[in-house]
Amino acid sequence: MRFVIQRVEEASVSVEGKTVGAIKKGFLVLVGVSETDTEETADKMMKKAFHLRIFDDGDGKTNLSLGQVGGELLIISQFTLYANCRKGNRPSFTEAGSAEHANALYEYILEHAKEYAERVESGVFGAHMQVSLMNDGPFTVVLDSEQLFD
Repeated sequence: MRFVIQRVEEASVSVEGKTVGAIKKGFLVLVGVSETDTEETADKMMKKAFHLRIFDDGDGKTNLSLGQVGGELLIISQFTLYANCRKGNRPSFTEAGSAEHANALYEYILEHAKEYAERVESGVFGAHMQVSLMNDGPFTVVLDSEQLFD
């Protein structure tokens, strides 16, 4: 499982010109799922991601977590995080989980993310989406379960 976490001042996602999710200060999280990922993987990733201390404290040091600043979450499924660009110029997505498997884990993440933030917004699985954000920093962190939890 892969998470791309962007600390944002605000972010939103639209489908067919209509906003389907929007947040203020918090994390925009892009989620990629592989076929071998499980609910246990998702639990570990959420615990790590949503406890990251990447918000500034009173001294300007990145020392506070999402919960400590009352941050919000916008979570968007993005299978392209599993793009394999090793051969040629056209990415292969064979490492990404099937739509059924990925959607089940995405829905699981959305439900359980409510344990970490009061406001959890989302995109629409499988839809063509437009994502807007005001990155704060910019501050972007990439988490890969294969690198974190061997």
